[in-house]
Amino acid sequence: MSENIDQMLDLSEKDQERLAQTGLEVDLKNRSGSFFQVDQEIKQVASLEKGIEVLAISEALKKYDWLEEYSWKLVPKDKDQYTRYVAEQPEQNGFVVIARRGSRSVYPLQACLFLARGNVQHVHNIVIAEEGAELHIISGCASASYTKTGSHLGVTEFYIGKDARVTSTMIHNWGEEISVFPRSASVVEENGVFLSNYVCMQPVRKIQMSPVAHLKGKNSVARFSSIVVSTPGSAMDLGSVAHLSAEGASAELLTRAITTGGSIVSRGMIEGQVRSTRGHIECKGLILKDGVIHAIPEIKGDVVDTELSHEAAVGKIARDEIEYLMSRGLSEDEATATIIRGFLDVKIAGLPDVLQKQIDAAIDAAEKSGF
Repeated sequence: MSENIDQMLDLSEKDQERLAQTGLEVDLKNRSGSFFQVDQEIKQVASLEKGIEVLAISEALKKYDWLEEYSWKLVPKDKDQYTRYVAEQPEQNGFVVIARRGSRSVYPLQACLFLARGNVQHVHNIVIAEEGAELHIISGCASASYTKTGSHLGVTEFYIGKDARVTSTMIHNWGEEISVFPRSASVVEENGVFLSNYVCMQPVRKIQMSPVAHLKGKNSVARFSSIVVSTPGSAMDLGSVAHLSAEGASAELLTRAITTGGSIVSRGMIEGQVRSTRGHIECKGLILKDGVIHAIPEIKGDVVDTELSHEAAVGKIARDEIEYLMSRGLSEDEATATIIRGFLDVKIAGLPDVLQKQIDAAIDAAEKSGF
């Protein structure tokens, strides 16, 4: 399963573009490995960098007995109806990525999940970064242009070892009648860093997700960054949770949200469970047309000497900003587009250039389609 994707799947030019917008590179030129699943069929598994192993989960569980200790330990099988559904399937699909001790990936590994003709796509993924490893993953999830309805259920468990660093960037490009229910959790050990980035700027029927980070190691770090646009008919319920349970642990939850007629619920929760911990939640939303943005930040301090904060702002584009840009020679549409682009132009600290460019490309694609 190491051939180029275009040799295995007859994709229309339109669907190739949809996949490209999520970060898929068919030739793997700037990728350290690849996993590609269409509905429930695995089309490609490839690892191109020493020290980083990519496997289908069914093969990984057979190859490594110890992997059972990582399977369904962070996300319980009975968490909700969606995890139960995934756990009850006789055939396990999805991927396992293992970054061995001290390994470093120069380019990101790509994981693409494509919903074509199936009603429900389900996956269970496990990512393990051993001590001192550095791993970058770009997950592109999309549906075919001809796929009108369907659901995607995804469970992902991240294990970030001591002094390890994992960057996970997920870009969604679903259809107007697709419902999506990711379930993920991570555990971060001493001096470990977990960066989780999420981008969804295309129509979707429903997305409901709330990844959880358990910061169990001293000076561990988690940062969640989300950039989303909700179009008419789209309902997004998004959140992230961080439990600070070790001295020096810190977390940051950042959201940029725009509605052009759809609804967005932006949740964030940080719990400071021990001393010398820090956390911050920030949600900024723009209402361009009639729609809903509901920001729900939550902070909980269990001890003295935990520093937690949150801020949220929802509103419209200020008229004086538009008029200022118009006075500089821009039309009203150009001025509005410039302000929106600046609002979404979030530079994520610690993000590799190749992933930042992919996020910028997703913003460009949405901007060209008029959001």
